[in-house]
Amino acid sequence: MYDSVQRKVVEFAPLVPGEVSIYCCGATVQGAPHLGHVRKEVNFDVLRRWLEHSGNRVTMLTNITDIDDKILAKSAEAGRPWWAHAFLFEAAFHEAFRALGVRLPTYEPRATGHIPEMIELMAILIERGHAYAAADGSGDVYFDVRSWPSYGELSGMKIEEMTAAEDADPRGKRDPRDFALWKGAKPGDPDSASWETPWGRGRPGWHLECSAMAGKYLGDAFDIHGGGLDLRFPHHENEIAQSKAAGRGFASYWMHNAWVTLAGEKMSKSLGNTADVLAAVNDHGGRAVRLYLAGPHYRSAIELSEASLTEAAAQLARIDGFLSRAKAASAKFPEAGGPVALPVAFTEAMDDDLGTPGALATVFNTVKAGNVALDAGDLAAASLAHTEVLAMLDIFGLNPSAPEWAGAETEAELLPVVDGLVAALLEQRTQARTRKDWAAADAIRDQLAAIGLQVTDTADGPRWSLEK
Repeated sequence: MYDSVQRKVVEFAPLVPGEVSIYCCGATVQGAPHLGHVRKEVNFDVLRRWLEHSGNRVTMLTNITDIDDKILAKSAEAGRPWWAHAFLFEAAFHEAFRALGVRLPTYEPRATGHIPEMIELMAILIERGHAYAAADGSGDVYFDVRSWPSYGELSGMKIEEMTAAEDADPRGKRDPRDFALWKGAKPGDPDSASWETPWGRGRPGWHLECSAMAGKYLGDAFDIHGGGLDLRFPHHENEIAQSKAAGRGFASYWMHNAWVTLAGEKMSKSLGNTADVLAAVNDHGGRAVRLYLAGPHYRSAIELSEASLTEAAAQLARIDGFLSRAKAASAKFPEAGGPVALPVAFTEAMDDDLGTPGALATVFNTVKAGNVALDAGDLAAASLAHTEVLAMLDIFGLNPSAPEWAGAETEAELLPVVDGLVAALLEQRTQARTRKDWAAADAIRDQLAAIGLQVTDTADGPRWSLEK
């Protein structure tokens, strides 16, 4: 995998053979999720599935930031308590994850549930000379970046090149680049939004909470820390500094997924160029949106457009079309002779820095081979292709029969019904063409086109497909 600290692809070796521990920075629940937020969830869900398929037991933590400046500001605008506001949008994120077939993490800790661990971590840093309480009595606690010579190891920046940290008021700072571990309570803050510490009442800084929660559940050292590319600096840089300065090994590998962009810009609420997850799911289906997010390489930016989502839906229809044909012929398939291995090309792609584009190409090659086998009546080859496609879809989280899609009306479920109805119409069209009733044949073709079905005449007879 590509390690963001070493800036190269390296061999992945977990600390404990056969067990993989992952911490992913999760949602700050200030508002509704957009497609940029959930790309990380889908990418790391695919990583988890691949690691498990490869024989590992995976422990995955994804945190929830349920207290910060934006949550306080937006909850005040909405006229609701900050904790109610946070819970409302925590539920919205969970709904979006379910709509995309993202499995629950092993555990999902909230920042507000781990104040004791944060106080303990701050005390260690102060004792070691890497943090200090503001001398003005504000209750602020800062990390002293100049006390940690390795600061900048993830981003590659030198301290002298960095601008002032903007995560807190500059009051009481020794250096403008020092970042807040703890933010002292301010006049006007809700009483419920602060906690008592040895240095005064206040609430956690964003960076501190992740180090505290990762250490609580994964220990001082764990395997993979993941998150969006936009978190690399300052958030992840600060996590590394405060954790290692406290004597903890922290993450062995760092993985960052790239952005979803609109017109070349990172999708963000501040820019206003967001795309609602549930609206995209309603228009294109959850599996198609998941395919759109999982298909490109996780380190490549994705440009969002209606055309790209439509193309993902069309790709899924091709896969589901084969699954439908194979299911209809499955009663004639020869009995399977034991477990079927994934295609070598798929395995090699996934083992090469989670190469989903190459893996997806293998899915489509297998679908094509399966259709050819069905056309030729080669039921053994068709059966093998069907089994391999389903196994690969399991890794992508796209198997229509999987529990996460239970109850959903998928195209794979609807296609046999549609196929039967269309077959009857195509038979009528064939009979019309046989008696040279071109008007009747064209009318049937036009009726099918009007409801989104495209008919193609081939040497083996008419074929239909969904127009997306």
